[in-house]
Amino acid sequence: MLSYLTRRILMLIPVLFGMSVIVFSIIRAIPGDPAQTILGPKATPQAIASLHHTLGLDKPWFTQYFDYVKGLLTGDFGTSIRTNEPISQEIWPHLAATIELSVVAMVIAVVVGVNAGILSAWKQNSIFDFTAMVIALIGVSMPVFWLGLLEQWGFSLKLHWLPSIGRDDVRNTVAPITHFYLIDTLIEGRFDQFWVVVQHLILPSIALATIPLAIIARMTRSSMLEVMKSDYIRTARAKGQKMFWIVYKHGLKNAFIPILTVIGLQTGLLLGGAILTETIFGWPGIGSYIYDAIQYRDYPVIQTGILVIAFFFVMINLLVDILYAVFDPRIKYQ
Repeated sequence: MLSYLTRRILMLIPVLFGMSVIVFSIIRAIPGDPAQTILGPKATPQAIASLHHTLGLDKPWFTQYFDYVKGLLTGDFGTSIRTNEPISQEIWPHLAATIELSVVAMVIAVVVGVNAGILSAWKQNSIFDFTAMVIALIGVSMPVFWLGLLEQWGFSLKLHWLPSIGRDDVRNTVAPITHFYLIDTLIEGRFDQFWVVVQHLILPSIALATIPLAIIARMTRSSMLEVMKSDYIRTARAKGQKMFWIVYKHGLKNAFIPILTVIGLQTGLLLGGAILTETIFGWPGIGSYIYDAIQYRDYPVIQTGILVIAFFFVMINLLVDILYAVFDPRIKYQ
């Protein structure tokens, strides 16, 4: 296992290097000039040239890339063109916000999706089965932005139950210890603010969880149907064991490998694909951070943001591979 982990970690180097080259090249092909965006349409050519020199944009492509990689190796992610602040200080609060939202969304998706898939397989061809799979199909097909707008219209505008956007009113009352507000409020013992944080998370997390929930439910149902036909399941039923324990103790454990694969992929996609949800709900996550940087042609922020997301995606895949051996002892890594 140790040698396998070492090889996988070493593989991160060429993956992240290739990603950095691709991102560095693509963002410079985006129409627009950062200096022109900052200075405005009335900026003189002399002012634009001076800002190019200040930002290092007048250097050759390979020189800019070399300087960027050299900074990464020393822990320097660069400085934001838009705010002139170190990216290492700016990016963590946004990344923490996205991780918090994605974790809550994934917990909802896994708990509801796995149990819905199990019950659908258990009650195959029943009304529950058909209803759950129709809802899952709708969930896969429904655009996230449309669902988010419906949630805001129903639960915020009409019923006034939950806040429609933002996280800032919580930030102004909670000390940013870890920037995970659920954790920070508990550390401070601010249970009143903890409930406020939960209220802000409900709508965006449900919207973000919809698609992975539906995919997990369908995969769970498919895997469970295959496992439930196995001989050991029939033997357990013949011995008179309760169906609940047969399904959850014996069936789910053996059907969990493909489900775990889907959960890992969807978790990685949530971290990188939360931009629509964050934009609709005004959530200050990494997606909205990169989106604002694209508007202002903030090259260092775009590069760093995408590279961080790529790193987390690769690490999640590595964690899933390790969990394979945990759930199935027959899997050995040499």
